[in-house]
Amino acid sequence: MLFKRQKVKVKEAFLLENKFHFAKEIIYQAGAFLREHLYDDLDVSQKTSATDLVTQMDRKIQDDLVAKILARYPQDAILAEENGLRHDIADGNVWVIDPIDGTTNFITQKADFAVMIAYFEKGVGRFGLIYDVTRDQLYHGGGNFDVYCNDRKLPAFEDRPFQDFLMASNAGMLQANDWGLADLARECLGVRVYGSAGISFSKVLSGGLLAYFSYNWPWDYAAASIMAEKLGFIVQTLDGSRLNFQTRQPVMMAPKCKLSALKPYLEKGKQ
Repeated sequence: MLFKRQKVKVKEAFLLENKFHFAKEIIYQAGAFLREHLYDDLDVSQKTSATDLVTQMDRKIQDDLVAKILARYPQDAILAEENGLRHDIADGNVWVIDPIDGTTNFITQKADFAVMIAYFEKGVGRFGLIYDVTRDQLYHGGGNFDVYCNDRKLPAFEDRPFQDFLMASNAGMLQANDWGLADLARECLGVRVYGSAGISFSKVLSGGLLAYFSYNWPWDYAAASIMAEKLGFIVQTLDGSRLNFQTRQPVMMAPKCKLSALKPYLEKGKQ
């Protein structure tokens, strides 16, 4: 019986590694397509506001990723940003897709945007990928996998005082001092606003930022939430609650060892 269980575990690990390699293949393909068509004419439309934009490229990339995943794994499910693709991450094997995170940057700057994929089994994050397309930097791992940027293994967070770190935030939250973020910023080395959750999360993972604060949807934070745990970070709401993977929430990625030091700022400006 023990041998049989071990055999099952080995088979499961092999299948998961195959899925991980497959995810890397298709995200690289998506990035290559975007670089090839970076300067194509875009059909831009608004979704919920003048700053919430979508293009034919967002839909194209998502459609291609979904088609490839379901062709290979027809029993799996999809949660994705566009076209109303929704699924509970606790219900079976679920891929979470953000085809172009930072669409406004993609439109206006042709840089600082990412393709993101995360994979869950019955609510457990198995791996995440954030591909910074124009820099050709793939952040990948989490779960049973170490976290890398391309071929460089990323180190765990190393604790230092706030003043040694940059932080990143949603510009509106910072301006209004929501959650005390402007007060926190004054204690840090400086603030960066990237206009992309994926780019911001990747810079926290790589050690370039202490933390990132914004309002995010599940497809914005899914991949980062899986990779964060391996490096000593946590992705949660700003009031310390677990993410619901359903709605837009105030979200932060921060080192676990800094949560008690962050708490006075976040409580002072709680919204």
